[in-house]
Amino acid sequence: MRRTPTTSGAAVLAAAVALLAAGCGGSSSTSTMSTDQWASGVCTAVTTWKTSLTSIESSVKSGQLTKESISGATTEAAAATNTLAKDLKKLGKPDTQAGQTAQDDLAQLSSELTKNVQTIEDAISGVSGAAGVLTAVSTAASTLATMGTEVSTTLTDLQKLDPKGEIKQAFQQADSCKSLLGS
Repeated sequence: MRRTPTTSGAAVLAAAVALLAAGCGGSSSTSTMSTDQWASGVCTAVTTWKTSLTSIESSVKSGQLTKESISGATTEAAAATNTLAKDLKKLGKPDTQAGQTAQDDLAQLSSELTKNVQTIEDAISGVSGAAGVLTAVSTAASTLATMGTEVSTTLTDLQKLDPKGEIKQAFQQADSCKSLLGS
């Protein structure tokens, strides 16, 4: 059975969203919160984002890939990612020696995610024809994979920040982190 370009493109985009979901905008808050609350907030934001991407993946897999479906999926993924970026920035810093560094790391991640959303939106905006759809899907897939890696790397790095291990312990104890960290 020969696959059409739009079917192949849908599979690539769905695979990229699945990879991202498996892998793991506003101003930053200057407030400090307990390390446990902070870790829970990080994991809740990331889990909500992953859930949104999984839903987008399902809708992409179930339909035919068209410029409109790509645009819709991109809009939804952009909204979820922008919400994640804003939620992470709003958290403030954990009440630990490495709190400012942790807050700075999340601000950097938020900036990277926002730039990646723009890359995907730019790729989708000028799509025309089957070749254009496949190029846009390829760009979106690689950018989504990059985003998943950035989130996973940041979560791992955050756990290694402070010498006393308070952040790592907070991530391990937070119920909202268990599915993300495999605890």
